[in-house]
Amino acid sequence: MVQRAGSADLPLHGGKVPRWLGERMTKLGAVITEAIVIEYGRDEFLRRLAHPFWFQSFGCVMGMDWHSSGITTSVIGALKRGLAPLSRELGVHVCGGRGRNSRQTPAELIDVGNRVGIDGGRLAATSRLVAKVDSAAVQDGFDLYLHGFIVADDGKWVVVQQGMNGDKRQARRYHWLSEGVSSFVDSPHAAIEGKRQGEIVNLADRRAAASRKGQLDLLTSLGPDRIVREIVRIDSKVQTKELVQPLLPHLVMPAHHEVREENINMRRLHATLAAAVDRGPEDFEQLLLVPGVGARTVNALAMVAEVVHGAPCRFADPARFSLAHGGKDRHPFPVPLQVYDQTIRVMKSAVTKARLGRDEELQALRRLDDQARQLEKYVTGPDLKEIVAGEFRRSPEWGGRSIFGWEAHPEQCDEKARS
Repeated sequence: MVQRAGSADLPLHGGKVPRWLGERMTKLGAVITEAIVIEYGRDEFLRRLAHPFWFQSFGCVMGMDWHSSGITTSVIGALKRGLAPLSRELGVHVCGGRGRNSRQTPAELIDVGNRVGIDGGRLAATSRLVAKVDSAAVQDGFDLYLHGFIVADDGKWVVVQQGMNGDKRQARRYHWLSEGVSSFVDSPHAAIEGKRQGEIVNLADRRAAASRKGQLDLLTSLGPDRIVREIVRIDSKVQTKELVQPLLPHLVMPAHHEVREENINMRRLHATLAAAVDRGPEDFEQLLLVPGVGARTVNALAMVAEVVHGAPCRFADPARFSLAHGGKDRHPFPVPLQVYDQTIRVMKSAVTKARLGRDEELQALRRLDDQARQLEKYVTGPDLKEIVAGEFRRSPEWGGRSIFGWEAHPEQCDEKARS
């Protein structure tokens, strides 16, 4: 039986993903998915999506705001766009989305079922029930506004949906995984992410079985009007509270926008950068001949390699993966578009060759990840401020861009100031 994996605070952010980033997220998200399916299979990809720490890291490596609720919307949207033309080949279909798109999920699932020969009507019913459990059975103060349903050709699925609490400017993300689910009202969640909001009424927990039965008995014997009168009478006399259900470990995504050293496992970051220096010249010789972006791209590839190959325990600090391609809001630094595009090209080349039975480039990525883990025991490096400052210095050279515009060279800024 699948249990909850944890929780996390997600600051609620508005705004839209700019087109220049959205298009790249679509390409990178799709090619990372292809690499995972080739290396580990569809079931493992679904398990990754059901892991809240990996999901956040996946969004970070694609250049989204590293800590915000927007990662959920942008990742689901990017996967829906990017995997649509690959659905026949990969056997993975992304349905639903935010707002209006979420309400179209049942119809999309029925269409998938008709195309691939699975019970789309049953999947549609599952979609509705999952949404009902997290909106009604789990009363935690969050209103659902996003529902993503990812299903494979064999009928296995994962659901990622998100609710918001507008008053507190917080979001909570819920993860469901079909693997191991035998009941929708007996601890079915793979994970729940969100900030603690005091007591949570979770009628889907197995410990609430007696409560569910008791509520049905009360409704039958007393009726709704008398139940309300009894609650009012009892509430005025109760002086003590029942114990809150035990809380699981949770990932805290802080409200501050800048990436701080406290948000990153620096030992792992230093190991990733050292592995890029160590393996890069041997495994990516041709890439390093590209002027200006070669070595920096290997750094990004090392982080992408960890997203593809890393064990679940390695994603406890999602902010670290934002150092691959920065962030659209300039945190930790502007998105280096030349590096980003080169990462996509290398990943596409590796996946295309792997489909033809030549997996040398995918194996090079695996060696990057293996090397990073070996170096963790003893490698050291600069502090985060120095790393970020270096990124800002070279940002114009690497095509740095954010929602505020292109990064300018210092001399250009001086000229503007004088004029």
